[in-house]
Amino acid sequence: MRKTDDAHITDAFVRGDLSPSRARRLTVDFLQGLARRGRPVPPRAVEAARLVTSELLTNAYEHAPGPVLLELRLEGGLVAITVWDSEPALPVVGDADPARVGRHGLEVVTSVALHFEVRREPVGKRVTARIALDGKTAPEHAPARDGRGTRVRR
Repeated sequence: MRKTDDAHITDAFVRGDLSPSRARRLTVDFLQGLARRGRPVPPRAVEAARLVTSELLTNAYEHAPGPVLLELRLEGGLVAITVWDSEPALPVVGDADPARVGRHGLEVVTSVALHFEVRREPVGKRVTARIALDGKTAPEHAPARDGRGTRVRR
C-alpha cells in the first residue's frame, strides 16, 4: 500500500488474496480516516463507496489478467475510486435486464456514482467512479442505457 497523504491511497491486489474483501476494508478505513481528521462521511456514502469498490475490483478480476491497482482519492466533496487493470477492452454499461443473471456490476456503479469514467491507458484501462461524501450518492438522472452519461476516453 502506498499512502501519499491523508487524502490519497493506492494499493495493488492479486488474485487469491481475498482482494475484494481487502479492498472494501481499505475503502472503509480510508473514509473513516477522513472522518477522524474532521471530514465527516455519512454512512450512506461509506456504503456506496464500499459497494463501488467491490464491483469495480470484481469486474477487473473477472475480465483482466494480472494484478489490479486501486486508488482512493479525496477530491473536494467527492471520493474518486479508480481501478486500473491490464485488459484493453473497455467495459460497457448494459441495458437493464432484470431477467439477466449476473453482469449488473456497472449498472450498480452508475446508479450510485455521481460520475463514471473509463479511460484507456498505454497498458489496459482505468475505471473511475466518484461518490459524493455528503450522502447524496444517487445522481438526479441515471446514465442512459446507451452509454450517455458516462465518459469514455480512448
